[in-house]
Amino acid sequence: MTLQRWVFLRKLTAAAASSSPPFSLPSSLSCCTHVLGFSQSAAANMAEEAKKLAAYSAVDNNVQNNQVVGVGSGSTIVYAVDRLAERVRQEKLNIVCVPTSFQARQLILQHGLALSDLERHPELDVAIDGADEVDAQLTLIKGGGGCLTQEKIIAGNSKCFVVIADYRKDSSVLGEQWKKGVPIEVIPMAYVPVSRVIAKRFGGEVNLRMAVSKAGPVVTDNSNFILDWKFEDVQNWSEVNTAIKMIPGVVETGLFVNMAERAYFGMEDGSVKVRKAPAN
Repeated sequence: MTLQRWVFLRKLTAAAASSSPPFSLPSSLSCCTHVLGFSQSAAANMAEEAKKLAAYSAVDNNVQNNQVVGVGSGSTIVYAVDRLAERVRQEKLNIVCVPTSFQARQLILQHGLALSDLERHPELDVAIDGADEVDAQLTLIKGGGGCLTQEKIIAGNSKCFVVIADYRKDSSVLGEQWKKGVPIEVIPMAYVPVSRVIAKRFGGEVNLRMAVSKAGPVVTDNSNFILDWKFEDVQNWSEVNTAIKMIPGVVETGLFVNMAERAYFGMEDGSVKVRKAPAN
């Protein structure tokens, strides 16, 4: 089934179910609707293809020879490293990679790329990373994978910070698509008072992120905890980010404000949408 046909059938079925009164699909289409029974699998495959499109486009348009490249974390970055390694082999590029996490470090080593760090390369030419959500101003929520602090350090020390994502992460305002809140890395002993202060000052709900395959909370690469703040309203994110970082015990927030230069979104129709940061 083609991408366009899948999208058409999904929308048509949704319209049939939500209309008042409901209507039945024509017999010419009913034979195809069984495909929607595994629509979740199809949607997942579509999202993966969109991630790959965004990653490949970002690497092709932003990485050049003799550069130091910051390598982000998450599922989308896997495709970026695949493409980066492919270009290094084919074009004989001299590229040095600085990782944002244990995962990124392993990807770099597995692909035989040159590994470095901020001690040897304190200034990077470009950093490429994913995002949990991107708004119209290129403000990001990051940290769904728990690597927000290292990711922000790498992005902040790069001449150019590029974001890659699929169409599900593209929003007009934060919170439109991503419903898990803003990740906040905290010193373990401070997670309760920090949670109370954030909820009191900014509203919403603050939860300690619990691990899935171990007992207890998620522990970051820095041996800290993660709080997820589910905010209620659109905020002045620059002010909120600064205010939260001033709370004793907060290490870093997953709000990336005025950091990204451009974002590449892999779309449902197989295209790639590029959004540039607004001019200041």
